[in-house]
Amino acid sequence: MSARLNTAQPYAVGLFRIVVGLLFACHGASSLFGVLGGVPGTDGGTIDSGTWPGWYAAVIQLVCGSLVLLGLGTRAAAFLASGSMAYAYFDVHQSNALWPIENGGEASAMFCWAFLLLVFTGSGALGLDRLVARRAATERPAEQRATVAA
Repeated sequence: MSARLNTAQPYAVGLFRIVVGLLFACHGASSLFGVLGGVPGTDGGTIDSGTWPGWYAAVIQLVCGSLVLLGLGTRAAAFLASGSMAYAYFDVHQSNALWPIENGGEASAMFCWAFLLLVFTGSGALGLDRLVARRAATERPAEQRATVAA
């Protein structure tokens, strides 16, 4: 049973990455463009451009969420996304109460840990990272043959 599950692991990580990236990008899109209900409490409104930290967090959410969704630069995008969610939790939520269930920081905590996991696992299957790595591996030998030692 374990061997069969291990062969499916890259696909499970890939699906996990796609879902987490999509949800994160949706948060950014709702804050920046007012889609999907917009910013909570604004009746479909958006965050004012350039306001700290909300607007910058929304840009990180949209860009990093999209990159993670596509599996392109997954580790770097996930690292930035994880850090932004750690900042959101400790700066915005933790001052209200100790536990995430009390301070409304469940989403920030879950996104932080989910993205940190992706930093270590990579994109898994179904990501553009694999396609780029495969292409680079096939091109490398041709480049090495063309190089002439002096």
